[in-house]
Amino acid sequence: MQINFSYDKKKVLQALRYHFIWQPEIRILLILVIVFDIVAAVLYMIGKVRPEPFLLGSFIWLMFIVSFWFILPGNIYKKSETFRDKFLIDFENNAVTLQNEKGMMQWQWGQFVKYFESPHFFHLYLSAKSFFLVPKDNMDEDFRHNLRGMLRDKIKTAAKR
Repeated sequence: MQINFSYDKKKVLQALRYHFIWQPEIRILLILVIVFDIVAAVLYMIGKVRPEPFLLGSFIWLMFIVSFWFILPGNIYKKSETFRDKFLIDFENNAVTLQNEKGMMQWQWGQFVKYFESPHFFHLYLSAKSFFLVPKDNMDEDFRHNLRGMLRDKIKTAAKR
């Protein structure tokens, strides 16, 4: 199974947001900030604390969302030349081969630790933080269905080793 692709900036930014929000440490931090803000709001309403803890919690939550929703994905997109290249990816029985005019890289299925699907991409993870995005734009429904099955079988098998 082979497909040519390039990246669309808006879709890549959305995929990077999915990546960040699904990181366990970020989700835990977000939950803690929200719980702190709720507790501070309740304590303020019953008159136990001044409004500053609630305002601080709200400010932290706002900065958290702005940084992980806008700043971090934008910085990563700007710094990575990968998102400006055109690629050919080949999903073979034993490996995944990614090529562009600069060269090629091949990964055995056993090197992948997980994958997940977002609205516009398949996210293929080589480690908790190292991944690449395969756009769904040039895929028909049969290709996507076959790729889902292959990813489910190959990466699940690789993770059990």
